[in-house]
Amino acid sequence: MNKINIAIDGPAAAGKSTIAKRVAEALRMVYVDTGAMYRAITLAHLNNQETSFKELVGQLELRLINDDGQRVLLNGEDITDRIRENDITENVSFVASQQEVREFLVQLQQLMTRDKGVVMDGRDIGTTVIPDAELKIYMIASVEERANRRLLDNAARGIVSTYDQLVADISERDHLDMTRDISPLSKAEDAIQIDTTGLTIDKVTERILALAEEKLQ
Repeated sequence: MNKINIAIDGPAAAGKSTIAKRVAEALRMVYVDTGAMYRAITLAHLNNQETSFKELVGQLELRLINDDGQRVLLNGEDITDRIRENDITENVSFVASQQEVREFLVQLQQLMTRDKGVVMDGRDIGTTVIPDAELKIYMIASVEERANRRLLDNAARGIVSTYDQLVADISERDHLDMTRDISPLSKAEDAIQIDTTGLTIDKVTERILALAEEKLQ
């Protein structure tokens, strides 16, 4: 079988990470959560707000460890759970819009995909990071559905949130992601769009796996 890269893009809480993990596991490929990488730098920024972004990224060692679920290490510290908290979510769009941050992470992400065999999810994967990916997916879902998903996910993590606030937060995040100057969220011309509203995780996974199998043969 050939080795391919799979790019999965879409707005916040569209189900990208959950689906990407399952696809990578089924195909025995490497999963890369780029959103977690931006969240990691957001945490570093909140802890060092007097430091410029150019200086900040030069001080960071960022690693993703695929061991019983992907763990995020920042300068050797496991911050996997910390970066899902509300203060990170509220600030990640701002941090992700910074040119120094995007250049740093895009270069790192491109190195990860050089040898192929990667399933990577984010917002500019098919358009900027790996525009030559053999399979590109653009996942969408209604704001209401995404708010409900995030509400359940936060509850499971012990994070306090409300449905109305999540609807407002996700709508604002969409606006910021789609209108930023650098690598805005957009659908690649050759991406296959999947509306996950009302679909189960299994159904979406099955569809992407079928598309991937066609590319792998």
